[in-house]
Amino acid sequence: MIARVADHCFWLGRYIERAESTARVLQVTGALALDAELPPVRCWYPVVIVAGQEADFVARHGRASLGDADTVQRYLVSDEDNPVSLRRSVAAARENARSIREVLSLEVWQVVNELHVFLGSDEAEAMFLHDRDALYARVQRATQLGLGLLRSTMLHDAPLDYIWLGVLLERVNQTGRMLDVQYHALVAEGAPHPVLETALWLSLLRACSGFEAFMKRNRGKVTGASVAAFLILEPRFPRSVTYCTTSARQRLEAICEGQGDSGDVAGSAALSRLVALERWLATVPPDSLQGARVHQVLTHVVDEAQAACDGVMSELLGQGQGKDEAAPASMTQSQ
Repeated sequence: MIARVADHCFWLGRYIERAESTARVLQVTGALALDAELPPVRCWYPVVIVAGQEADFVARHGRASLGDADTVQRYLVSDEDNPVSLRRSVAAARENARSIREVLSLEVWQVVNELHVFLGSDEAEAMFLHDRDALYARVQRATQLGLGLLRSTMLHDAPLDYIWLGVLLERVNQTGRMLDVQYHALVAEGAPHPVLETALWLSLLRACSGFEAFMKRNRGKVTGASVAAFLILEPRFPRSVTYCTTSARQRLEAICEGQGDSGDVAGSAALSRLVALERWLATVPPDSLQGARVHQVLTHVVDEAQAACDGVMSELLGQGQGKDEAAPASMTQSQ
């Protein structure tokens, strides 16, 4: 498969996953803002940090607007100058899909194109004004349908490997950033009332689509340590850092094996990083995931995942000629 097609496949996966994650975070945060009786800035400021756009948002809207629910949501839904807004992410996914119509199934193309048209329509604007929860749910359903159709309507060969590699690496980044920002906020603000603290951890689990899976896996009090261990180390949860790292390694192995079995094939350095990250995660004790240790672990995870992305871009897709206009700020910067 030529590098141009592989490049579009990789970024199609990343942009679909990014749009799905953004819509889910906005929906969960909206519910939290209504129910938790928190100061608005405590709810909406972390959303901007997770998006990696704090500096741009403050420069354009001022720091006081970080607590303005309408401004933050408009910025992350339809702002054409924000490279990680829902509209921009879906538009980028659609452009990548259009460029590789020869390898995508018709069903996947239709879902991505229809979502792109919808987000630019008067209907989407009316939903934003009057029923944002329904808007975010519709984006989630469309992106989840697209991800499901990729697995069920395409040949399981190189194009799908590149698409799913992009999905998994983006998922590592999103899960890591959401957990790190929430943990940092709780440490900075001090321990809230136990009921509120539980509500915040459950909100984070919902933002990662992990509430039901966590409750089936863990019984008893919901704590930051148990949530962190689940989202980082649970090998059976498809959005955990460990699961996504292992699955990304398997996808990249399949891609490298398709080129030959020598140790110096393109992508081998990125593969080595994922193998090392997977082995390192296996050495992290679950009971160590408390306080500052969580930030240390997640900083390493996100930095290594980004390095693996950079390796894929430079080794497999043509010397870093990627399309990522929306790379989030580093974890260190966002803290």
